[in-house]
Amino acid sequence: MREILDASGVRHWCGLAAEALGRIRGEIDGLNVFPVPDRDTGTNLHLTVLAAAEALAGLPPDAGAEETWRALAQGALLGARGNSGVILSQVFLGLADVLGKPGVMADGQVLDEALGYAAALARTAVAHPVEGTILSVLTSAAAATAAEPATGGPTLAAVARAAAEAARSALSRTPEQLDVLARNGVVDAGGAGLCVVLETLAAVITDEFPDGYAVPARAPVPGDGGTRLPGPAEPVDRGYEVMYLLDAPDDAVPALRQALDGLGDSLVVVGGEGLWNVHVHVDDAGAAIEAGLATGRPHRVRVTCLHAAPHGAGGPQAPCTGRGVVAVTAAGGLASLFESCGARVVRREPGAVPPVTVLVEAILAAGDEVVVLPGDPDVLTVAEAAAERAGDSGVRIAVLPTEASVQGLAALAVHDALRRFDDDVIAMTRAAGATRFGHVEIAGQEAVTSAGICQPGDVLGLIEGDVCVIGTDLTEVGLHILGRMLAGGGELVTLITGLAAPPGVAAVVEGRLRAERPDVEFVVYEGGQERRPLLIGVE
Repeated sequence: MREILDASGVRHWCGLAAEALGRIRGEIDGLNVFPVPDRDTGTNLHLTVLAAAEALAGLPPDAGAEETWRALAQGALLGARGNSGVILSQVFLGLADVLGKPGVMADGQVLDEALGYAAALARTAVAHPVEGTILSVLTSAAAATAAEPATGGPTLAAVARAAAEAARSALSRTPEQLDVLARNGVVDAGGAGLCVVLETLAAVITDEFPDGYAVPARAPVPGDGGTRLPGPAEPVDRGYEVMYLLDAPDDAVPALRQALDGLGDSLVVVGGEGLWNVHVHVDDAGAAIEAGLATGRPHRVRVTCLHAAPHGAGGPQAPCTGRGVVAVTAAGGLASLFESCGARVVRREPGAVPPVTVLVEAILAAGDEVVVLPGDPDVLTVAEAAAERAGDSGVRIAVLPTEASVQGLAALAVHDALRRFDDDVIAMTRAAGATRFGHVEIAGQEAVTSAGICQPGDVLGLIEGDVCVIGTDLTEVGLHILGRMLAGGGELVTLITGLAAPPGVAAVVEGRLRAERPDVEFVVYEGGQERRPLLIGVE
C-alpha cells in the first residue's frame, strides 16, 4: 500500500487506466446520449488517457514526480478527444498543479486538496456546466470525506477509496439530474469513464486490484419505477464538432471563449501557459476556426460531422460477408480512385478525422474480412479504435499503418480477395511499406523546419513528413524531392495532383523524368486534394 503517490505510482496508474478504459470503452460508448448521441465518449476518454500514457513512456526511467505529472498533463492536453476527454485533460492538469509541485509529498491530505482543485478547474473550463455529467461526478468525488486515523490526517488510501466510492454513487444519481439520461435509461457516459479513472487510482494506491472495471447497469427509464428531477433541455443539434490546439497568450482566451460561446454550445477551453485545447459544437465550423485564428495559432484542427448515424446502444450491426477494403480520404478525386480499385471509401473533412461510428459502419458494411487503409497518421488511432469495436461482431480486421494515400493505392494494387486473409494482409503491408511518399505544400506562416526557416507563401517539399527543401517554384520543388526519392531506387512513380497544382505541372515532371530516368514507369492521377498541390509516391 502506497503512502505517497510518487512518479512510479503515476505511471502505473495512467497505464492501468488506459488499459481499463480500452477494455470497456464500447460499453461506455453505448451510454453516450449527451451532449450529442454519437456513441464515442468511451473511445475519446481511452484515446485521451492513451496520449497521456504515451507521454509518460517517453520520459527517462528516473524522471521525478514534477516532470512526471507535467508529462501526464501535457500528454492528455495534446491528445484530448471529445467533450469528456478535454474535461479529463483539465482534471489531470489540476492534479499536476498540486501534486507535482516541487518538494510536495503527495500524501492523503495533498491528494484531497488536489481533487478539490481539479474539480474547480474543470468546472471553470466549461462555458455552461450541466449537472448530471462528468462534472457532477467529479465534484462529488472531490467532496468525499475520508476517515482520519487517530494519528493524524487521512491516509492516501483512504482519500483515494472515498473519492472512487463517492464518484460511483454520484454516477448512479446522474439520471435524476439530467432529463435526457433518464429518458434513455442510462447514466452519464463521461462520468462512467471518470469512475474508472478514479477506481484505477485507488487500486494502484491500495494494491487492491479488482478483476475488472464494470460499466453500471442501465438506469430505469421513467414509467419503470425510476424517479428523476427536472433537468435542462437537450442542447441545440449542431452540425459539427470543432477541436483544435491553440497557441495563444492566456489573457486573450476570455475573448475567444466569448466569441465561441456565441457560435455554438458544448464549449470547453482548457490549458494555460500559452497552449490551449479548444472544443465546441457549432453549425459554422469555419467561423469557429476563424475565431481561433483571430486569437492565436490554431493547429491540429479537427472537424467532425455530428449527424453521422451511430449504431445503437445495443451493439454494432451484423457484418456483411466477404473480403473488403476500407480507405479514408479527404479528397474527391482520391475517393473516386480508391473506389475504382474496389475499396469502400470513408470521406473526412480536410485536416479532420472521421467519427469512429462512421468507420465502424463502413467496416461492417465491407465484409467479414476487412483491411483498413487510414492514409494519415492522425486517422490511424481512430481506425484502430473502430476496428476494435467492429471486431466485437466477429469481423477479422487488419489496419495497415498507411501514412499517405499513395501507400494505400500501392496496397490496393496487390490486393487479392482470393488469397487467404493473412497472406493478403502481408502482401498489402509489404507493398505499402515499400512505397516512399512525399508531397509539396505552401507554407502558411513563418516556421522553423529541418531545411531552414520558411516564410508564408514559400513552397515546401517534404519526404515522409520531413521538410527537405524550401523554394519558390512549385514544379522545381516537386522535381527536387522526386529526384531525392529516386536516388534510393525505384521502378514506379505515382504523381497525384491537387486543386492548387499549376496547369501542366504533371507534363513537365513526366518530361523531365523520362529524359533522366527512362527506366522508371510514371502514372498521374487527379486527386482533388485541397492542402497539398502534389502527392508523390515511389515504389
